[in-house]
Amino acid sequence: MSNIRVRLIIEGRVQGVWFRDSTRRMAKSLGVTGWVRNLPDGNVEAVAEGPQEQVQKLVEWCHHGPPHARVTNVQQFQEQWKGEFQDFEIKF
Repeated sequence: MSNIRVRLIIEGRVQGVWFRDSTRRMAKSLGVTGWVRNLPDGNVEAVAEGPQEQVQKLVEWCHHGPPHARVTNVQQFQEQWKGEFQDFEIKF
């Protein structure tokens, strides 16, 4: 199984609803590394690296997020895998 890297921009009501922490927890449970952060425009950005199947599961989860989130769109950008992360963390 090959490793991949994706950058996501998650749009909608995604701040103030535990989206970042829930994303971190989901990524860790899947063995995916990277980071997640709030953007000034109200969206959330995430970079995820790991086995293709596991990263895809995280991407699918981001389409709905935690219970109080209301995701309206997820932009996905393929990037070159770098293997630079040891964990999945919240960036501030």
